[in-house]
Amino acid sequence: MKNLIKHSKKGILMVTMFATLLSFANEVSFYTIKNDTKKTLLTLKNVKGGNLLSIVDNNGIILYKEIIEKSGNYTKGFDLTSLPDGKYIFEINKDLEITTIPFSVTSNNVVFNKEASETIYKPFTRVQGDMVYVTKLALNDEPLKIEIYFTSASDYELMFSETIENTRNIQKAYKLTGLDKGNYKIVIKTEGRTFTKNI
Repeated sequence: MKNLIKHSKKGILMVTMFATLLSFANEVSFYTIKNDTKKTLLTLKNVKGGNLLSIVDNNGIILYKEIIEKSGNYTKGFDLTSLPDGKYIFEINKDLEITTIPFSVTSNNVVFNKEASETIYKPFTRVQGDMVYVTKLALNDEPLKIEIYFTSASDYELMFSETIENTRNIQKAYKLTGLDKGNYKIVIKTEGRTFTKNI
């Protein structure tokens, strides 16, 4: 009887876990887009106050920028038909990730490419005493270049440089003991982007 109860509990736990996995697999995107002839309605779900929403053109020029004020759902209408013909992205910059939603404009017609939407996980840098900790989730094994500079009033001196490749869960620690006392700049480059932290 005890074995029957034990196996029943395991069975219930497995069914619950499977149902949870299915719900994640069928989870709707965190954004929705409604497009009509004149206006595009963008809705972002579960954003935080301080997240940054931008519209960026194909040359990397920021055409629109807004800091989201309230946490929760964000909805706003945009007239994207007035943009010149070309390729653009909505970019949502959160604490630890950046999500891009590409779209194109051709003869006042706006087309979104949801399949090409992607999320870039930002590196996280933490300083504790004379230790610097860098972590990053690199699902596509994208390389990560870390540079540590000593900074003076008008000059930067490269103290250390390292490129990490073929690693999905990057976790590095750097000890600054023995180096000059003063200010440092950590520069991290990945996926065509540069992230900087001054310590």
